[in-house]
Amino acid sequence: MWRWLGFPLLLLLLCWCLGPMCTTLVLAVPALAWLALGGRRGTEPPVDPRGRAVFITGCDSGFGNLLARRLHGMGFCVFAACLFPEGPGALELRSATEEARGAGELHLVKLDVSSDGDVTQAEQLVHSRLPEKGLWALVNNAGISAWGESEWFPIAKYKQVVEVNLLGSIRTTLAFLPLIRKSKGRIVFMSSTNAFMTAKNGIYSMTKAGLEKFCDALRLDMRRFGVQVSIIEPGNYAQATNIQPQRPAEEIWNGLSEEMKAIYSQEYVKDLSDVVNAKLKEGSSKAHEVLDAIVEALTSATPKARYLVASVKEKILVFMFNICPTSWLDALLSLKFK
Repeated sequence: MWRWLGFPLLLLLLCWCLGPMCTTLVLAVPALAWLALGGRRGTEPPVDPRGRAVFITGCDSGFGNLLARRLHGMGFCVFAACLFPEGPGALELRSATEEARGAGELHLVKLDVSSDGDVTQAEQLVHSRLPEKGLWALVNNAGISAWGESEWFPIAKYKQVVEVNLLGSIRTTLAFLPLIRKSKGRIVFMSSTNAFMTAKNGIYSMTKAGLEKFCDALRLDMRRFGVQVSIIEPGNYAQATNIQPQRPAEEIWNGLSEEMKAIYSQEYVKDLSDVVNAKLKEGSSKAHEVLDAIVEALTSATPKARYLVASVKEKILVFMFNICPTSWLDALLSLKFK
């Protein structure tokens, strides 16, 4: 018995001796090892897709479009919400799923997540077309992004990003929650590693950080109803999705107000654009890694609360942003974006 108690007691002794900073490190090492091994896995069988519906927002392109195809092929009844249901992305999705034999159903739904009216109409349509086992899951995927200095954006842009990324997910969740609760199903949110670390993309990061807190609260609220809430936290997958396309420096400069042009030189804008565009080029094109995490969150008998889908470098950076003094990080980032 003492052999098994020895390690925990040693950890407690180290925590007491080394203080709060080292305590974080001591406790984080076994936690990271546990995460690296995939965490604890249950033995229950995965969820059967047949007769179950999934509602996905942001299916015009990117992860949403690809996820709709994947879940349709698995046998789910998929409600794919698109901002432009007659647009090229939606039409390609419809064509691809029509060719898949023996798969589930697909319904294209018109949805602007920033519109109360659109969300209400979408919920009513889904409610009228549900299969026998009801609405199993909601995937809040719709999102937009922008990068640049905080003062480059007018308040209207801040409102737009908040309406889509944060309030859009909340609005859709509140509308579909009664159906999800009835089936004791799943709710999945698309967050980002930018919820934890930010540099020149504060307008995007703040919405993802807010979404993380909403998910934490909702997850605890839904435990008593048997509803599982999961957050997907992708790293840089710019090559797999169009959420943040590369932008030439000239386009950014021309979009600035005269006041901002007087403060920031065209050379600075060019240098910043080169850094950001280079970072976007480094982004992974392996969309299947993110899709695999979402599918696990939807079908595993024991889904995780969080799925950090990122490179080793990105995971280390997230860890550093959570434990390092802010002054250190500010100094390092200031060197990069001089």
